[in-house]
Amino acid sequence: MIIDAHAHIFPEKIAAKAAVGIGDFYDIPMDNDGTLQTLIRLSDEAGVDKCIVQSVATVPHQVQSINNFIAESVAQYPDRLIGFGALHPDYEDIDGETKRIKELGLRGIKLHPDFQKFQLDDPCAFPIYEAAGKYGLPVLVHAGDHRYDFSGPARLRRAVDMFRNVTFIGAHFAGWSQWDEAQELFADKSIYVDLSSSLYDMTPERAAELIHSFGADRVMFGTDYPMWTAKDELVRFNAIPLTDEERELILYKNALRLLGNES
Repeated sequence: MIIDAHAHIFPEKIAAKAAVGIGDFYDIPMDNDGTLQTLIRLSDEAGVDKCIVQSVATVPHQVQSINNFIAESVAQYPDRLIGFGALHPDYEDIDGETKRIKELGLRGIKLHPDFQKFQLDDPCAFPIYEAAGKYGLPVLVHAGDHRYDFSGPARLRRAVDMFRNVTFIGAHFAGWSQWDEAQELFADKSIYVDLSSSLYDMTPERAAELIHSFGADRVMFGTDYPMWTAKDELVRFNAIPLTDEERELILYKNALRLLGNES
């Protein structure tokens, strides 16, 4: 079994523009269009069984429509998709929308501080973490970017320390482009991480080192679609020197445990 724990999808009318925008932000060419149908096709080609799908509310008024879109997408492919909802620190009713996220059947919350322009450990984000803890939803956060000071590993570390009842997932080994710092700060294995948008920029041996530092039982496979395809990411993943048991943990067992072992 393979679970892609980090995939973005967008409504068809804006998907191509959104994908290009992401590529421009990171200066990485985008080969995929960001639509749900392309994700399903690429997942089929690579043998991926399920995808955790999400999108980011860059402004508060997008929150409800994104959550409706993710819920509708999951309803379209209930055996293939697991949805995470969107929130924004400036949204007027964070508790109410978090409750609605739960009622929609979505299984977590996605934040991207660099896109949403807030610092991970800023008090403006505390109502999101409080609501996540209240309703038992994990929080997947984009973490790390050496160009900005919104989502660095040190800020994630402070948020984790302040909200011990919240399960945080640090995307991109908890520190895109800041992997050394993330490795040092989270050597206590206090969070989950995914390895999306990381393997392209490191050797298999370095990836193995990071996996063992965070703990193989805390790492999840992810593609960051539309950034990368599952086929290419699996080639990179399979080059990492790991045991069969570690591969199973990362490819699906950790995600199932995080989500309550529900398939």
